[in-house]
Amino acid sequence: MGADPRWWHNAVFYQLYPRSFADSDGDGVGDLDGVVAHLDYLVGLGVDALWLNPVMVSPMVDHGYDVADPRAVDPLFGGLAALDRLLAAAGDRGIRVVMDLVPNHTSAAHPWFVAALAAAPGDPARDRYFFRDGRGRHGEHPPNNWVSVFGGPAWTRVTEADGRPGQWYLHLFAPEQPDLDWSHPDVLADLTRTLRFWLDRGVDGFRIDVAHGMAKPEGLPDMPTTDIALLAHRDDDPRFNQPGVHAIHRAIRAVVDDYPDAVTIGEVWVHDNAAFAAYLRPDELHLGFNFRLVQAAFDAASLRDAIENSLAAAALAGAPPTWTLANHDVVRTVTRYGGGELGRARAAAAALVTLALPGVVFVYNGEELGLPEVALPDAALQDPVWERSGHTERGRDGARVPLPWSGDAAPYGFSTTARTWLPMPDDWAELTVQHQEGDPDSLVELYRRALALRAERPPAAELTWLPSPETVLSFRCGDVVCVLNAGEHPVALPDGAAICASGPLTGQSLPPATAFWMR
Repeated sequence: MGADPRWWHNAVFYQLYPRSFADSDGDGVGDLDGVVAHLDYLVGLGVDALWLNPVMVSPMVDHGYDVADPRAVDPLFGGLAALDRLLAAAGDRGIRVVMDLVPNHTSAAHPWFVAALAAAPGDPARDRYFFRDGRGRHGEHPPNNWVSVFGGPAWTRVTEADGRPGQWYLHLFAPEQPDLDWSHPDVLADLTRTLRFWLDRGVDGFRIDVAHGMAKPEGLPDMPTTDIALLAHRDDDPRFNQPGVHAIHRAIRAVVDDYPDAVTIGEVWVHDNAAFAAYLRPDELHLGFNFRLVQAAFDAASLRDAIENSLAAAALAGAPPTWTLANHDVVRTVTRYGGGELGRARAAAAALVTLALPGVVFVYNGEELGLPEVALPDAALQDPVWERSGHTERGRDGARVPLPWSGDAAPYGFSTTARTWLPMPDDWAELTVQHQEGDPDSLVELYRRALALRAERPPAAELTWLPSPETVLSFRCGDVVCVLNAGEHPVALPDGAAICASGPLTGQSLPPATAFWMR
């Protein structure tokens, strides 16, 4: 790791999806005062910082990732005053707060884009976005073959003021999220204002959405293949990871460096280790999300490969590695690992492995409760992926269902109304915080024990693999040894007393789907 051990180098971040955390005003949607009301829960859990998914003013087509005003908080979440209350209350408890930043695109409701649509082709008002003439005799075909990450073409044709079909504009996500042209000087100037606005207000940094995006290749060449699944970008994908993106990150870092305690964390869906490490150079991002653990199967070889690659990528840049098992864009860990009791046991074991690793850990809200992916009815789905894919991809709503806090029936203390923005299952009574608190066998108590131990002795920078059977993962980090049985049969326990275990240990054997720590 680098020679500058700032607060985030061993931090545990709690990713908080505000819509789904806690509703304070009874409208069925979580808000920032709901977060304030449950800060003591987060203190008791043992996290160091919060990452808030977007709370800026937005039409909410993509639930906040379509920003109409980047320097204001949406009334849905309580407005700026609610954010100020959260920053003050979190600061009083020693918890940092990081906000989501969305620099690749704006909302179609942003004043810039509204002006661009009202302008004629060739007008400078369109230069902040990618407006292009179409291909074909009458411009009836998109300018290139790019597809949207959410499905369908990445171009939408506009109707000009005279009523005729006109130019096309680029949107790598939903049509309501037009991509910004980062070669235009206004784009960086405006983002600089945004960065300083939030940092001056007391925010501790930013998670940067689509941090491998922003820069587009000259001429916007066609994609080699358009058969690319959601979040499965290829190294030859011209839509992402262009060399020019690094100048953008250096410009962002130049601003953030005026605030020495602020951190930048990039969403970097880049698989090649050297390409990933390039984002973590000393004048670019402080941290980058490495998603290999999210993509790894629950077996010892896959998990070890993911850990080794993540360590290697971070080491190339001298940056702290980052670890996460889930986020708002992927299937919940319990479900991904098989569902039911098996999925829960595996998720608990994987959490213990993750929290023993060196570097930075991100816990997605609800993972500490063992929430599964929810099979929502078609009529409840809101993710633009559902519509854009022609109802072939269900989207990410199943991982965003509100958190259950208490009680035996929906909305489980999340809200005073049962009409929550996404419906809550009828069988979550045993998953509530209230039900799990005080139960030594619950997942939330496992997280509390592990986070307390981690806080007492943060993991060392070096990890050493220990000899083990092929179905077992075993490593030492500092004075903690972590052992995971990822196989289907019990294995012999090594000598030593367990200080934390993801499940019951009986006799001298380690059950399947179980991990433990010892010193």
